[in-house]
Amino acid sequence: MNPTPSQTVGPFYGYALPFPGGGDIATGGITLHGYVYDGAGAPVPDALLEFWQASPSGDLTGAPGTLRRDPVNGAVVGRNGVDFTGFGRVPTEADGRWTLRTLVPGNGYISVCVFARGLLHHLYTRVYLAHDAFLDSLPPERAHTLLAAREGEDRYRFDIHLQGEKETIFFDFG
Repeated sequence: MNPTPSQTVGPFYGYALPFPGGGDIATGGITLHGYVYDGAGAPVPDALLEFWQASPSGDLTGAPGTLRRDPVNGAVVGRNGVDFTGFGRVPTEADGRWTLRTLVPGNGYISVCVFARGLLHHLYTRVYLAHDAFLDSLPPERAHTLLAAREGEDRYRFDIHLQGEKETIFFDFG
């Protein structure tokens, strides 16, 4: 029996999955931002990015859910602003831009899952904030696609290119 064929990812997730403060994993740390581009270099206005990361000590457990709800109507009103969960979810803006506020991960990278229209499956990649030995194991002409550009003391830029000459390295965890 043949498996059921895949359907494209989204864009329906953009209506239910983003939540207030989804990009605010932690305050007082760093800002990581960038754009998502398609194969032609055009911004993707309706992508959704999920982030997972270790705490500054390298711990991967994180706190359980920190979303607060309105006691009257049950609507999500944002994170509690105290507990570090290591998880964030951010939609792109109309110009493809996204922003995440977090702490520097103890293991040196932040994992990213990309959902976007036209994809049959979501994509996994990583953001390295500094050079790492793992990057040396990749082809030199491609390793830089996983390295965020430092723009200041606490600010980094990481653009995600879904296809084309500047395509970001994506991992197959299937």
